[in-house]
Amino acid sequence: MLEPCSKIGGVTNERESERNRAWAATMEGFEGSADEITVAHRDSVATIAPTTPSGQLFEGERRIREERLQERLAQGATLSVGPGDRVRDEEPDEFRTAFERDRDRILHSSSFRRLAGKTQVFVFPEDHMRTRLTHALEVAQVATGIARPVGLNTALTEAIALGHDCGHGPGGHASEEALDPYVEGGFDHATWGANVSLLRLNLCRETLDGIRNHSWSRPAPSTPEGEVVSWADRIAYVCHDFEDAASAGLVTEDELPLIVRERCGVRRGEQLGSFINSMIRTIRETGVIGMDASHAEALAAFRAFNYQTIYLRGAAIDQSNRVVDMLRGLVDFLGAHPEHINEVEDASKDMANSPLAIRHAVEYVSGMTDRFACRRAESWLGWDRDRLPNGIDR
Repeated sequence: MLEPCSKIGGVTNERESERNRAWAATMEGFEGSADEITVAHRDSVATIAPTTPSGQLFEGERRIREERLQERLAQGATLSVGPGDRVRDEEPDEFRTAFERDRDRILHSSSFRRLAGKTQVFVFPEDHMRTRLTHALEVAQVATGIARPVGLNTALTEAIALGHDCGHGPGGHASEEALDPYVEGGFDHATWGANVSLLRLNLCRETLDGIRNHSWSRPAPSTPEGEVVSWADRIAYVCHDFEDAASAGLVTEDELPLIVRERCGVRRGEQLGSFINSMIRTIRETGVIGMDASHAEALAAFRAFNYQTIYLRGAAIDQSNRVVDMLRGLVDFLGAHPEHINEVEDASKDMANSPLAIRHAVEYVSGMTDRFACRRAESWLGWDRDRLPNGIDR
């Protein structure tokens, strides 16, 4: 039931429900037991022992944490030192290590947020299917689940994992084929993410290296944390892509290769645990960032099965072709009409179809979400919806 207008916490509303009134009453928080301190809850009682004498600054907080971290890390793990090795020098953070700052910057970046609207496998997925964003989160969980028990730097591992796909365009891996002709040497989401999408964040060299080289077709990452993310990426997508395809009715658990069912199980939780534990045991026993041959063989069979039954099925190929046509159409249009690109200042007709205009067009299109790209194909290219990528039934 709506109530007459009232004024709470300095905010006046014409009509408020009882629930809204209760929420608004917390606007300023509550007075704590100590003077000049505000707490979140009226009955807050949680406290810890003070770590800094009253009125004094605790100098060297980050440095002390770095030293303690070094004592816990395995020999060969990547150390966090000062502000980090960055292209542009920075002052170190008071409390966070260099790789913790990288992780936070990636997490708050627009490139990371836009992954929520980008294809993992299925364009316009159903509610419970993965997007490129949820994939990145699952990779981060798998990677840190491996890194922590073997004594690697978890902040660096998580930063690489969260950022590893920030260079992906809309429509999944089809975007790489679509944008290849416009980029010297071809479009690779791994290098594009490190060299373009995340460039402004001024990330540490080790973080960028792990992002740039997470794909198995690339050179090996320079850190063990980067190697762990390379494995975690494959483990995560093999397991969750199958689960999504099964929920869509495209495959069944009984179709999984026998080697996968026997060695890793048929449920995602079993499969992840099997692969993760295999890597932990292997790294602890040998020091090599890898997986024992038995589980590696099962993972390879699992991936091959997904390729044949999910990624290369007829409907998937049709979707990929639609994505390629749409993205190339958008790049060509924007190259000829750079004034439509928000990030391009002082765009003029003289700039049209120049190498610089094409470069801006590729950057703009690669950053689009699936739906934004489709809307722009309708408005800029005049495409009918039947010509656009669609859901899994297409």
